[in-house]
Amino acid sequence: MATYESFIKLKGSVGDLVFYTLNGKNVVRKKSGFSKTAFKKNPAYEKVRQNSSEFGHCSKTGKIIRQALDPYIREAEDPLLYQKFAKVMTEIKDYDLISERGKRTIPNGLATDIGKSALKKFQFGKILNLGGEASISLGLWNKSLHLNKGFSADETEILTLKIDFENYLTEHKVERIPVKPQQTEVVFEKHFSDDDPLLHFIVLRKDGRIINMGFV
Repeated sequence: MATYESFIKLKGSVGDLVFYTLNGKNVVRKKSGFSKTAFKKNPAYEKVRQNSSEFGHCSKTGKIIRQALDPYIREAEDPLLYQKFAKVMTEIKDYDLISERGKRTIPNGLATDIGKSALKKFQFGKILNLGGEASISLGLWNKSLHLNKGFSADETEILTLKIDFENYLTEHKVERIPVKPQQTEVVFEKHFSDDDPLLHFIVLRKDGRIINMGFV
């Protein structure tokens, strides 16, 4: 990029040069040679296309999950949470070992134990997650949240999140259930079919303040 002085101000391209104004200065640069057609068809950009496709999938998936969790994310007060969550989405996608590069997905990554573990370990700001001390069991008409140790909470919020990974849509239900100190089992409703792709997000509160939260 270079600046130029002339009584004639040029805008647009001439040959392989592009003229434009930047911060009040007349600037000229050489065309990069990059084009949408080359990006779509040139074999040299194959890896870039693969990365771009997977990045878009991770970005859209992370966004719809964050939107469903927005009230809790606000309480986390972490200005870098967007970047951190995007990073864990990419990590989970990388655990998809059954799809070819460029087509790896988050649901396939979550189907693995290590993918599930990465999501469960994610910490929202300074609010501690459940540290692997919780699990969900299925009943005929309901589900149970099992806490492997007693937490000092007086209320739990259980968010059941149904995700449409193809259309990037979510539907969720929230239950707020009082709990006693050291209580280790909480029964809640089964809102969706067991065949639906579901995530469970658990929030433990004490005197209205979140003390623990995370995916189970």
